[in-house]
Amino acid sequence: MSAADPLRRVLPMLEVRWSRVARAVLLGTLALGFSVGLAATAAWLIARASQMPPVLQLSVATVGVRAFGTGRGVWRYLERLASHDVALRGMAALRANLYDALARGPVSRVVALRRGDLLARVGADVDDVGDVVVRALIPAGVAVCLGIGSVVLVGVFLPAAGLTLLGCLLLTGVLAPWLASRAAVSVERRGAEARAEVTGRSLELLDDGQQLRVAGRLGARLTALRAADARLTRSTHDGARISGVSAAIDAGAQTLAVICSLLLGLPAVAAGTLAPVELAVVVLTPLAVFEATSTLPAAAVQLRRSREAARRLVALLPDREERPRTPGRPADGTLLTLDDVAAGWDDRAVVAGVDLTLRPGSVVALAGPSGVGKTTLLLTAAGLVPSLAGEVRAEDALFAAEDGHLFGTTVLENLRVARPDVTETDARRALAAVGLTDWLDALPRDLDSMLGPDGADVSGGERRRLLVARALLAPARVLLVDEPAEHLDAVTADALLDTLAAHARDTGSAVVVASHRLTPLGVADEVLVLGAPAPAAGGPARVVARGTHDELLRDDAGYAWSLAQEAATAPRPAAPPPVG
Repeated sequence: MSAADPLRRVLPMLEVRWSRVARAVLLGTLALGFSVGLAATAAWLIARASQMPPVLQLSVATVGVRAFGTGRGVWRYLERLASHDVALRGMAALRANLYDALARGPVSRVVALRRGDLLARVGADVDDVGDVVVRALIPAGVAVCLGIGSVVLVGVFLPAAGLTLLGCLLLTGVLAPWLASRAAVSVERRGAEARAEVTGRSLELLDDGQQLRVAGRLGARLTALRAADARLTRSTHDGARISGVSAAIDAGAQTLAVICSLLLGLPAVAAGTLAPVELAVVVLTPLAVFEATSTLPAAAVQLRRSREAARRLVALLPDREERPRTPGRPADGTLLTLDDVAAGWDDRAVVAGVDLTLRPGSVVALAGPSGVGKTTLLLTAAGLVPSLAGEVRAEDALFAAEDGHLFGTTVLENLRVARPDVTETDARRALAAVGLTDWLDALPRDLDSMLGPDGADVSGGERRRLLVARALLAPARVLLVDEPAEHLDAVTADALLDTLAAHARDTGSAVVVASHRLTPLGVADEVLVLGAPAPAAGGPARVVARGTHDELLRDDAGYAWSLAQEAATAPRPAAPPPVG
């Protein structure tokens, strides 16, 4: 493997103990060695028995056949235990190390992936990397050990036959894997990409099928899924074709070894340098030897598959020289400082030139149209995405995403994601603060009621308030909350922002809220309005206005106009019924 090989970076994350690998290779060699011994002993026994010697002369060979036959199964079973122990330990360690690396590094690469693609990488791709030891390295080690031993065994009887066997083993053990590996280059890449797309589109249909149907996009998504599945099927068929060619090379090399051994052995028997019984051993032994090399083309394909999987995993990991995700600590008396910060993705700034200082009890709102960069700025302030310019200094910041995950477990356990020691009293108080008391009372088992996978059985508004309740229970000094009023009516949304502001002032923490709704922002100490530049100017968005809600309403015509438009389009309360 070259220095640029992604497997070189990922293999240490398997934490493989090479003593376990050596034990698996030894057991595999013994298993196939007993198979070769069985073939050689059986050939000698059949040939010698045809000469009708005294029975006692055959007794040792008879016992040998039984021992080799029984031992082959025992050693094979032990080899399977040892190799699967290596594989399962390695996969578990790789997943743990991968999650740890993702948690410690910037998530800019992760959040850009579709959920199905990410699932395929931490699922099937991790399995493929783990299989490299069991399905590639161990079979190669067994083939080398057994091949050398078999060549020596045949060479003892007839050196020329031993050299012929060596050449045929190299043909099937080197040429066939090389051809299989070259043919699998594009097949494995296309297969991995198609598999990830099938997973992603399947999850999209399962999660958002009803919304896609309402939007009239379900048919197009199903067509795209069928196309991805067809590409996966074609790559599978191409892989089967490669396996067929490799099997043909293996069968041809095995046949060639037997024929050459026979052609070389017959003159030796005629010359008296090889006994007829020994000829049977020389000719029939190769039939068992090629069992070791027949797995090498598949091992070469597995190595290619593992390398491609490692490439996809490396794409998730931070570069070695990449800056750590944890921002610096702020100066005394402040909880969060942004100093001329530029935030964005892939070295392209979305928002730039942001200055902000938060002290205990501060409440700041980020306002602006959708897509202007509010969420990106919050992710950067939380240290989840490295800043492109400027400096971020934060103390224990928590980002509460608009689409945060709800787990398929109880309400209480979903809240304990924020803090493991949350009591039932804490949970009820937090749910009451976000207006979910009536919802909780209507549940069949109160806090022990189960939520569906990713909150599938709660409404959008209930989901948002559950996520805010979880954030309120977190021990973080700074809460960065993305669109907490989404999917909520105006009254509930305003009350939720009041709750966040009260939490900051009562606990001495700080809150930054991103919102496209301006009406409830009077509760904030300061409002930063982000605006995109004119299309002709281009470049990142910037802070176009800042101040209190009242100051902006008085001094900024654009802010006042946006607020008026918001009030004009807000749903009006129903008129009371007539009296009498």
